[in-house]
Amino acid sequence: MQIYDDILQTLGNTPLVRLGRFYEPGTLVAKIESFNPGSSVKDRIGVQMINAAEKSGELKPGGTIVEPTSGNTGLGLAIVAALRGYKLICTAADKIPQEKVALLEAYGVTVHTCPTDVEADDPRSYYKVAERLRDEEDAFLPYQYYNQANPQAHYESTGPEIWEQTEGKITHWVVGMGTGGTISGSARYLKEQNPNIEVIGIDPVGSVYTYYREHGKLPPEDEIHGYLIDGIGEDFMPTTVWWDYIDRMITISDQEAYDAVGELARKEAIFPGSSGGAAVAGARQIAREAGDDALVVTLLPDSGERSLSKFSRGWLEEKGLA
Repeated sequence: MQIYDDILQTLGNTPLVRLGRFYEPGTLVAKIESFNPGSSVKDRIGVQMINAAEKSGELKPGGTIVEPTSGNTGLGLAIVAALRGYKLICTAADKIPQEKVALLEAYGVTVHTCPTDVEADDPRSYYKVAERLRDEEDAFLPYQYYNQANPQAHYESTGPEIWEQTEGKITHWVVGMGTGGTISGSARYLKEQNPNIEVIGIDPVGSVYTYYREHGKLPPEDEIHGYLIDGIGEDFMPTTVWWDYIDRMITISDQEAYDAVGELARKEAIFPGSSGGAAVAGARQIAREAGDDALVVTLLPDSGERSLSKFSRGWLEEKGLA
């Protein structure tokens, strides 16, 4: 019999699916992270960060965890917290879908929503509120934006899986950048196997990553602004980005991302969130550029099912995306 002792044992080994209808030459494939137990790529770092904190003694039995999240990392942490008896408090920007807030609360998480349109160092931001709650609750703050267990999780799992699944034939690795952990850890592993693999980050219009990759500094303030894509992009520079392994960037607009989500759902019966839409939009650009001999691999971080309110006809029309 193959019976798992808990849901965490089902983590990883998510499938690669060829997107031959979305891009007909058939050289574009996607790693579908919604097959993880919490339905997102962030399950990988949730357990890794908690394991590291337990090992270091930063997190004691029965302790409290606080984390700023756009939803998925919070749920990855919530799964581990539920199984190991920790209390979890999450802070989140008010732009995240209400479905994600409800899902966290279903796991027993206390969620504090914070304004989106404030600077990262503003005391009202979900980063700074998390820091305040950490101090008030005497809690452990994994802080996915600075925790090196984040990219390390992908060095140990995502990268090796892709290398094995493609039998080492991958030529391009295209990934949306939120904390930068997914692309950084997996890219390091893949480039250790074959340094000729090209690694491309996907960034929303209004985020800082593309400018930083090209200029080595943050963009002018008037070039940093909000966007509708969830889960990727930033207005500051996390330390979980390992730039040495990222070759270049592609910037994707809200319109391109949401259009790609709808196209992927209709043509491939795969319904990612908006960050996945941005990733496949960018990956298709790379596939067209690279030609039929390339094997372009991208990653769909989660399912659009937990963001349905942001795919309704009324919401899309309101935002000018329909």
